[in-house]
Amino acid sequence: MVNKAFFLDRDGTVNAEIDYLHEPEKTVVLPGVAEAVKMIHAAGFMAIAVTNQAGVARGYYPEADIHAVHARIQQILLTQYGADALIDAWYFCPHHKDFTGDCSCRKPKPGMLLQAAADFDIDMSKSFMLGDRMSDLNAGANAGCAASCLVMTGYAGEKEALEAAQNGFCTAEDLPEAVRVLLAR
Repeated sequence: MVNKAFFLDRDGTVNAEIDYLHEPEKTVVLPGVAEAVKMIHAAGFMAIAVTNQAGVARGYYPEADIHAVHARIQQILLTQYGADALIDAWYFCPHHKDFTGDCSCRKPKPGMLLQAAADFDIDMSKSFMLGDRMSDLNAGANAGCAASCLVMTGYAGEKEALEAAQNGFCTAEDLPEAVRVLLAR
């Protein structure tokens, strides 16, 4: 059986944007995320987070801190919204070309998405990418996703929305709206 997925950027899309978030106690899940993940699951998709975490390469924090933040997000989703609001898998890129050299997983490269596709037998042509930066949307396009959508909850602003539109990507105010738009396609 082939699966399909919504790939979700983490910072600015799933949780509030905090530069180099690595302290679980500072984690804030954005409003509507649980609703969006529940819609994703109800439609038969997996919800998979893919996040660049260059703070590791820069020496700001260890990989263990990334796992701790992901565990905190899952704990918030589970205790406040139930098991059907949990994100199915987490992928992160701990690299930065200036510190660790080039890699295939740092968005906009598709490595994390392609690894998830291999791990979970995901059909990328039936899958979507959501994020608050053009690098997120381009990672989805580079991985062969059916579509990508810019959410305006993180770093995205008017400039990014214009660039997204010029490149054929949709724009949504938040994660639930983006999921609804893409599910309607």
